[in-house]
Amino acid sequence: MKTILVKELMIPLKEYAHVYEDTSLYEAVIALEDAQKESAIKKHRHRAMLIFNKDEEIAGVLNQFDVLRALEPKYSEIGPPKSLSHFGFTPAFLKSMFEQFSLWSKPMETLCRKASGLKVRNFMYTPPETQYIKEDDSLDIAIHQLVMGNYQGLLVTKDGKAVGILRLVDVFSAICDSMKACKI
Repeated sequence: MKTILVKELMIPLKEYAHVYEDTSLYEAVIALEDAQKESAIKKHRHRAMLIFNKDEEIAGVLNQFDVLRALEPKYSEIGPPKSLSHFGFTPAFLKSMFEQFSLWSKPMETLCRKASGLKVRNFMYTPPETQYIKEDDSLDIAIHQLVMGNYQGLLVTKDGKAVGILRLVDVFSAICDSMKACKI
C-alpha cells in the first residue's frame, strides 16, 4: 500500500478561512460564515479560521468554541476550559455552575454589539509546536500527533513556513476510504 503524505490531504492556506489579529469577533464570524459558503471543500465545512499577524504569519487559530467563550467573559472566572473537560461533570453540576456564575445572563440581542467590540487576538488559540507537521511527513505521523495532542487539525509546514492545514475530518475520511477498500 502506498504511503500517504500530509501534503496530499492538506488544505492550502489560501483556501482556508482567515482574518488578522485586529479583526473584530463580529467580522471574524462573518468571514468564517462566508468561507463556509464559498469553500471549494464541499464535503466538510470550516470550523475554525486562521489568525494572521501584520507580517502575514500565523499568530493563532479561532474556532467555534473560542467564539462562544469570547461572548461570555465569565467563563474565564471558571478556569481554562481544557483543564476542566476531563472531570466528567454531571448535568446537574453543570447547570449549577451556569446559575452560580450567571452565565449568558445578558440578552442575546447584545451579541452583535458585544462581538463588534472584541478583537480576535484576545481569544485566539496559539498553536503549540506539537501542532505543526512537515508536509512530507507520513499520514501515520500526523495521526499520532492528532491523537496525542487531541487536536482537530495540524498546521502543515514547508521549509519552516506554514503552507496548509491538515484537518482531523479529512484524515478520518482518508482512513474510512482505506478501510472500505480492504477486501475482507
